[in-house]
Amino acid sequence: MTKYFTGNQIDKAATLLEHGGVMAYPTEAVYGMGCDPHNQTAFVNLLALKQRPLDHGVLLIAAEIEEIEYYIDLEALPTRVWVQVRQTWPGFVTWIFPCTPHVPDWVQGKHGTVALRVTAHGPSVALCRAFGGALVSTSANPHGAPPARSAQEVLAYFADAVDGKLDGVLDAPLGQWSRPSTIRDARTGMIVRA
Repeated sequence: MTKYFTGNQIDKAATLLEHGGVMAYPTEAVYGMGCDPHNQTAFVNLLALKQRPLDHGVLLIAAEIEEIEYYIDLEALPTRVWVQVRQTWPGFVTWIFPCTPHVPDWVQGKHGTVALRVTAHGPSVALCRAFGGALVSTSANPHGAPPARSAQEVLAYFADAVDGKLDGVLDAPLGQWSRPSTIRDARTGMIVRA
């Protein structure tokens, strides 16, 4: 049975993640689905639940730059772009980086890069802080379906899923955005998704 957490139970939600759980939680625009990015079993369970191919890669969100800086190959990054990145964080911009060996292969997928965002969304920040680091953040929906925008929509998608188990849902407010984050390539500064 999927555990239900309110915004006052973020520490309990983080404990579920620490123990290998898969959780849906609100982000800036839609509900995300996440897990510990270093727990391969949790990651495989998450993608099975979404029915998403394993080689697609996922993005990670964090509360602080320091939580994700060691994932980024800064030597392969133009200094001017790193300045741009830091000006957009915390915020609603996801950047694709050349990555270090600290990024698990399953997070990179077939890309050999890592997508990262330092979020300013209160509940997401609180969850990352309570967990103690970055979290996988992929939209909470079966692959190809519209992203869920409420805890109820998440449960409608996944409560009876046969391909995996959603361990928890954090019911807290979404952010102010109505569309997914802008994605930029940190190697070039170019916009990948507006």
